[in-house]
Amino acid sequence: METKAAVFRKVGEPLSIETLELDEPKENEVLVKVVACGVCHSDLSIITGDAPMSPPVVLGHEVAGIVEKVGPRVTKLQVGDHVICLWLVPCGKCFQCLNGNQTLCEASMPYSFSGTLLDGTSRLKDKQGNTVAQLMFTGGFSQYTVTPEDSTIPIAKDVPLDKVAIIGCCVPTGYGAVVNAAKVKPRSSVAVFGCGCVGLSAINAAALVSASPLIAVDVESAKQKIATDFGATHFIDSTKEDPVTKIQELTARRGADYAFECAGVPEAQLQAFGSIRSGGMLVLAGLSPMAATIAFPSFFCALLEKKVVGTLYGSIKVSVDIPKLIDLYMAGTIKLDKMVVHKIKLEQINEAFDAMLKRQILGRWVVTME
Repeated sequence: METKAAVFRKVGEPLSIETLELDEPKENEVLVKVVACGVCHSDLSIITGDAPMSPPVVLGHEVAGIVEKVGPRVTKLQVGDHVICLWLVPCGKCFQCLNGNQTLCEASMPYSFSGTLLDGTSRLKDKQGNTVAQLMFTGGFSQYTVTPEDSTIPIAKDVPLDKVAIIGCCVPTGYGAVVNAAKVKPRSSVAVFGCGCVGLSAINAAALVSASPLIAVDVESAKQKIATDFGATHFIDSTKEDPVTKIQELTARRGADYAFECAGVPEAQLQAFGSIRSGGMLVLAGLSPMAATIAFPSFFCALLEKKVVGTLYGSIKVSVDIPKLIDLYMAGTIKLDKMVVHKIKLEQINEAFDAMLKRQILGRWVVTME
């Protein structure tokens, strides 16, 4: 069948809108009609070359849609089911999965970043017959996608797909950093560096455990209102004042119990490290450019027992955390309605990335296919 998709062809160039050929789903795969797909900074990192991936590839990995067809041996889904598609397919059998680390699944991780499904092939071809990769089992900037059954979570049909699509990536990344990776305790002091959607989700989660003070840090003063809306008690524009000094002032000169760096910026990561107290924890939730390094003062890691922890995808367990986030959204606790600020057509996808490069986005842009 044919599907219209946005294709990444060359680093630094706009995505091209093309009609591609999409193969039928194979064993344990499903065909999903994409209703909405969030525009994530990780997609931009591929376009800019900060996260290398060989083109051509259909980007997009925050997908919500409707099952159109099921392949052989599919048992958990039926045609018509509403689903969130994930870029994680935990096998449940490898060393990491058996030890509770689904986000590090040894069986699926190599395929997630290669642009193929679990059999090592893509279901997409262009009009010249060339294979087109699909990012992270999804390739969501497309009218239709074929994805593994185990990378989908069925949801109730009254859940708005254009809002919950972003539960495919940014929301669990930020929420899980707080709840799973750090296990933030009630009334702890928390600093969140970077108020994009991962950072806002971390703020939202920290507010739910009554973190105080809950300090948001960003280089854009325009982020203050939305950070406050999500629960921040204080906001620091790091271009105007030193966040380390200010955070110490707000925490009785001690430093924050927890800091979360959610933008993947080495300078901010160092500031976040400096802002935590002795015995405090820094959680790195943002994806840095592959070549980036951080020169932490290791002397103080030992002397002051500062902890630095990385987290991928919020260290979630998909079958538990994704349904929980859906329930929290439907109860009004997770503020997706405030996070999804702009809906665009597939043909406008490059406008979203241009706005992201110019730092003109104060929430999530979502591509809607209808």
